Amino acid sequence: MKLKANFQTFMEYTFLSVLGSLGVSCYILADTFFISLGCGANGLTALNLAVPLYNFIHGTGLMIGMGAATKFSIYQSQKQKKEGNVIYTHALILALVFSLFFVGLGLFASYPLASWLGADAQTLEMTNTYLYWLLLFAPAFILNDIFLCFVRNDGSPKLSMIAMVIGSLSNVVLDYVFIFPLDMGIFGAILATGLSPLISISILLGHWIQKKNTFHLEKEPIQLPFLRQTLVIGFPSLVTQLSGGIVMIVFNYLILGLAGNIGVAAYGITANIAFVVVAIFTGIAQGVQPLTSAFYGAGELAKSRKMLRYMLATSLVCSMLLYGLICGFAPWITAVFNSENYQSLQQISETGLRIYFLSLPFMGVNIGLSLYFASIEKAIPSYILSLCRGFILILPMAFLLAAWQGMTGIWLTYPVTELLTTLLGIFLYCAQKEKREKKSRIFM
Repeated sequence: MKLKANFQTFMEYTFLSVLGSLGVSCYILADTFFISLGCGANGLTALNLAVPLYNFIHGTGLMIGMGAATKFSIYQSQKQKKEGNVIYTHALILALVFSLFFVGLGLFASYPLASWLGADAQTLEMTNTYLYWLLLFAPAFILNDIFLCFVRNDGSPKLSMIAMVIGSLSNVVLDYVFIFPLDMGIFGAILATGLSPLISISILLGHWIQKKNTFHLEKEPIQLPFLRQTLVIGFPSLVTQLSGGIVMIVFNYLILGLAGNIGVAAYGITANIAFVVVAIFTGIAQGVQPLTSAFYGAGELAKSRKMLRYMLATSLVCSMLLYGLICGFAPWITAVFNSENYQSLQQISETGLRIYFLSLPFMGVNIGLSLYFASIEKAIPSYILSLCRGFILILPMAFLLAAWQGMTGIWLTYPVTELLTTLLGIFLYCAQKEKREKKSRIFM
């Protein structure tokens, strides 16, 4: 099917992707809500201490899925069917390797890992329980991410969206059933979360049953170039999620010193709302990725850039709407997760929501540019943006601003970091464009 470079095609892919991505983000949001009701502030703190491991697992799945599926789209547009099958096969090999690592970590190291993440006597058991089962369910999360990316890139964005949404809704329902009627506590929350990707995968199997898929397993020996292509292209997706986890660990450490467990619980509310916000921007970028990759593979660079403009404009509009909603409903958002009515938790969280999400317009641009560069095989600028917003800028900024302004400094870290990264991203895009134009003039 010939893809059209118009706004209707853009919306068809991105709208479905955003809905699906929101579904995945609600895994942890649903846990946050029901744990706050069923386990109180300590349960909320335990969840926030354990959540960084979810970022690492989800990031691994996205790295493999986005990397391999992007290359698959390019091979498809170039009529290289066998290579597309080989990249899919290698994606599953990588999934097996990383799944074994995470499962081993859960079986043998969940308890010391919970302590290292900052759990104290009040939260250690709950943190360990969540971590242990989260890591055992890692293969399901990773495979779900891979299949979602391939099904979307194989011309079925609607099925991909349906699978993600139903998986998410099942998590919400199971969270309620396991935590309240069955009184399973935090174990019930992680059990619901772990079953959700399995439900999503079962729905995605329809793509194979109806024989709509154009990718299959290929009997080929392991080839390092295919593994490298997947990891190189998908690395920015990993960094986006990995950095979120590492930043949460650092922020938890700083906040424990500034405001104790209540401060960590307040940050947990903000961070989990951020999961949803990031999911919207990631959904927009991931939705347009099959289009930009297909146009790039066919040599139609002008159409790829047109998709980028649609993506950035949509992200900016969404950021303005989201900031207005978050600020307007900040007291209500905090109250929903503050089941024990702690006044300090309410105050810290409301302030955090209003300051933290000043980062929204810059966040959308940064995620979009990073995935755009990756989708057209420009790995270096994609790496630079991902690493700057994920490690290089944000970590020193957190220590500096926390020492200067305490909790206010913690909240300011994200807006300042995202703004600086956006300025760098604009520079890299302009430099890349100038390089292309200079190259085209040479061959004229």
